[in-house]
Amino acid sequence: MGARKRERANQIKEARKGLYIAKLNNCPTSPRKMRLVADQIRGVEVNRALDLLHFSSKEASTRLEKLVLSAIANWQVKNENARVEESNLFVKEVFVDSARVLKRIQPAPQGRAHRIKKRSNHVTVILDSLNNNTNNQAE
Repeated sequence: MGARKRERANQIKEARKGLYIAKLNNCPTSPRKMRLVADQIRGVEVNRALDLLHFSSKEASTRLEKLVLSAIANWQVKNENARVEESNLFVKEVFVDSARVLKRIQPAPQGRAHRIKKRSNHVTVILDSLNNNTNNQAE
């Protein structure tokens, strides 16, 4: 690896140290439906996001709620003595990418068949602390 590439890799690694990430792969929900729920919590404080997800009637919200709880658990591993309420954690990024598509056949009238695409997605949640943001902007 060249020097420039190594320096850039180190910069990226340093930038990701303050972030807390959780991923969900191959979730059997349409990406479009998952994005509706993900858009509600993007940029929101963590406790408020958990409330929004818990009381949402959409099926995708239960999976996203577990994912946010997993990201909070990742934060607690690095910060053992800190409390979530005092940490000013917020959902910095949520992105939903499409995953594999299962192709199935549905019987149709007169001996025909229709193709059905059962979509799935990958979801990534990134948490950050407001304290980290103010320190990074001051430098």
